[in-house]
Amino acid sequence: MIEFINVGKTYPNNVRALDNINLKIEKGEFVAIIGLSGAGKSTLIRCINRMHDISEGELIVDGVKVDALKGKEIRTFRQRIGMIFQSFNLVTRISVLKNVLVSFVPELPFWRKVTGIFSKDQKIRALTALDKVGILDKAYVRVDQLSGGQQQRVALARTLAQQPDIILADEPIASLDPVTARQVMDDFTRINRETDMSIILNIHHVEMALEYAERIIGVREGRVVYDGKAEDVNQDVLDFIYNGKTGSPEPDGREEKYYV
Repeated sequence: MIEFINVGKTYPNNVRALDNINLKIEKGEFVAIIGLSGAGKSTLIRCINRMHDISEGELIVDGVKVDALKGKEIRTFRQRIGMIFQSFNLVTRISVLKNVLVSFVPELPFWRKVTGIFSKDQKIRALTALDKVGILDKAYVRVDQLSGGQQQRVALARTLAQQPDIILADEPIASLDPVTARQVMDDFTRINRETDMSIILNIHHVEMALEYAERIIGVREGRVVYDGKAEDVNQDVLDFIYNGKTGSPEPDGREEKYYV
C-alpha cells in the first residue's frame, strides 16, 4: 500500500509542486494520474521512490516511512520500485539483453560489477522478462536497431526483471504512435493482472487512461481534485480537472471526490 498523508512539495525556487496530498493506493491497483502539464503529476509519482523528497507530511509504502530513509536504505527501497521514463533511458549501443541485465547491477558483488559477469539466474530472469513483453527474439539485437515501441518494451522488461512490487511510469507512451502506444498499454494491463503488481502511470493521453486504468487521479495546481473509478469519469469531471469548471460535480451527484 502507498499512502500520502498531508504531503507537500516545494522546490528550492519556491514553486509549490504538491499541496496537501492525501491518497491511498492499494496493492494491485492500476492507477492513471492525469492533468495539465505542470500540474504536479510527475512530482507526485517521483516522490514515491524518493527521486524527489517531500517538504512536509508523510509518505508510507508498505509500512516504510519513505521520507525517513537514508543512504543505503534508499537504494534498497528503490529496488522494490520499477521506474519507466518517456525517454526509455537505454544504452543504445549494446544489446537488448545487456540493457535488461543492467537492472541487476545494484545487487552485484564488486567483482561482478568490475567484470560485467552476470549469474545464470539473472540471465534467465532477464530473458523471461523479455518473453513477457514479447521481444525475446530481439535479445541479442542492438537497441539502436529497434523501433520506439520496442525500446519502450525493453525498458519495461528491464523493470520486470527487478521483480518489483510497484511500477511507476512517467509518460511511457508520450513519444509513441497510437498503435504502438496501445501495445505498450496492453503490456501494462497484462502484467498488472498476471502479477498483481501496482502500476501507477502519469499520462497525458486521457482516452488511454480511461480505457486501461481502473482508477483515475486528477491533479490540478499541485492538488488532487478528483479520485475515482475510470468508468465514472465524464466530460464534467474532465472539465473540472483541466479547467477548474465545476459543472455537475460528479456522475452520481456527490461532491466529496472534489476538493481544492
